[in-house]
Amino acid sequence: MNPSQRSGLFLLALFSALLTGRAAPAGAEALLLVTGDQHSAYERTAQLVATVDRLKAENPGLPLAILLDGDTLEYSNIVARRSGGAVDFAMFTALAARAPTILNLGNHEPEFYDLEETVRRVEATGVKVVSNITNRATNRPFAPASVLLPLGRETAVVVGVTTDNLSFYRVAVRPSLDLANPVVWAKKNFPLLLKVERADPSALNDIHPGEKRPEVRPLHPTINIVLSHTGIAADKQLLALVPDGTLFAGAHDHVRFVQPSGRTVYFHSGSWGEYLSLAWLCRDAAGAPRWVVEQIHLATDGPAEAALAALIRETKAKYLTPEDTAVVGRVAVAMSTAEAAKFAAGALADAAKVDAAFIGNTTFGAGLPAGGVTRTEFDSCVRFDGTLCTAEVGGARLQQLLAAANQGPDTPFEQRHGEFCFAAGPGVIDPAKTYRIATTDWGAKNSVRYFGEPVIVWSEQPALKLKAAVLAKLAGTNAAPAGR
Repeated sequence: MNPSQRSGLFLLALFSALLTGRAAPAGAEALLLVTGDQHSAYERTAQLVATVDRLKAENPGLPLAILLDGDTLEYSNIVARRSGGAVDFAMFTALAARAPTILNLGNHEPEFYDLEETVRRVEATGVKVVSNITNRATNRPFAPASVLLPLGRETAVVVGVTTDNLSFYRVAVRPSLDLANPVVWAKKNFPLLLKVERADPSALNDIHPGEKRPEVRPLHPTINIVLSHTGIAADKQLLALVPDGTLFAGAHDHVRFVQPSGRTVYFHSGSWGEYLSLAWLCRDAAGAPRWVVEQIHLATDGPAEAALAALIRETKAKYLTPEDTAVVGRVAVAMSTAEAAKFAAGALADAAKVDAAFIGNTTFGAGLPAGGVTRTEFDSCVRFDGTLCTAEVGGARLQQLLAAANQGPDTPFEQRHGEFCFAAGPGVIDPAKTYRIATTDWGAKNSVRYFGEPVIVWSEQPALKLKAAVLAKLAGTNAAPAGR
C-alpha cells in the first residue's frame, strides 16, 4: 500500500468516526445500552458487540452497562433452533465480558430449553437475569425480580416484568410457568422494589416478590430502571406506578419511539437488533436524575466483532441445508422490515382479491435483502404462516383501520395501544361504499385487539395461506417496496 492509499484510508476512517461518534451529553454520569426483541437476529449480532466496543472507546471512564429487554432468542430461526442458540449464548458471553449486562426474561427466552435451564445457561455467561415469572413446580421465581447495578457514584435498581399471556410462550414450557398480571404485580411490588434508597447493597440485592425488604436508613435517591416486556397497553398503566425520573424501557410490541414524561423517559428500541437505544444518565438543575435517550441504527454491513462474526459464519455453514439456502424469490431493492411488511400486505390483498389487507406487525422479523432471497431469509422476514380470512366493512371503518396501521417512530403516543397492523389499501376511500378486506387467521381470532369494535365477522379461506401469497409475489418478479 503506497503512502497516498494509506492517507486516503486514514481520512476515510476519520470521516467515518466523525459520522458515527457519540459524544456524551454535558455532565453525563453513565451510559446504558438498551435493546429488546432481538429474536436471534444474527445479521446484526456481531455488529451489536462491535458497537459496544466503539461506545466504550468513545467514552473512556464513563460507567456503562447493557440492558436486554427480553426475546433475545427465536425458535423460528432455524440456525438458532438447530444449534440450541449457540450464537446467542456467545453474544451473552461477549457482552458480559465488556460491561455489566442484565437480561429481563421475555416470552421467547425458553425457546430451546425450559426456563429454569435457560436462566442457568444465561447466568453462566456472566449475564444477570431479572424476572417476575414464577416456577409453578416450586412456587419460586425463576430469577430475582430486581438486581442492583452500580453506575459510578450511584446505584440503580433494575426491575424486570413480563407479559402474562400464556399463548405467547412455547407450548412445551407453558405448564411450568406461573404468570402474574403485570399491573396487579406492579401495584404490589413496585413500592417495595422501586421506592428504595441507596444503602447497603447486601440488604437490597436480589429481592424476590413478596419478600420483605430489611429496613435501611436512606442516603441518596436510588436510580430506578424498569425493564418491561409486557407491551404498550400494560405499560401505560405501569407508567403511573413508577417514581418520577425512572428510566422505563418497553418491549414486546416490536415498535420504536422515545416518550418523555416529566423526568421519566419511556421508550421502545424496535426489534431484530435494527436499533440500539443509548440512555445517558444526567442531572437536572436541582441535582435530580434525568435521562437523555437517543437511538442509533445498526447496519447489517456495519463493523462487526470478528470472533462473533466468524462463529456466525461457522454456525450457519454447519446447520443450514441446501433447502434452507435455496432462492425462493428476488428483490430489486433491499427492504426494511416495514417495507417488506407492506409488500406482504399487498401480496395478501392480491391473493385474496380484496381492497385492503392487514397483517399483525409482530408477524414480521427482518427485512428482505436485495437480490435472491433464500428460504431462511424469507422465513426470518415472514415469521409465521396463517390461513387468510376475509370480511366486508364500510368505507368509514376502513379509513379508521388504515389510519391506525403502519405505525412508526413518529406515531403520536396517544395513538399507540400495542401491536398494530401493517396494511395495504386504496389511497382514496368512499365512506359510503362497502369494501372487502383480508387478514390472517391470527388477526381474525384476535379481531378486537387488532381491529377494535364493533367486532368484524371474518370468513376463513382455507385454500389461501400468507406465506404462499407472499412467495407467489416474490417468485419470478422483480419485487421492490411500493405503495398500494
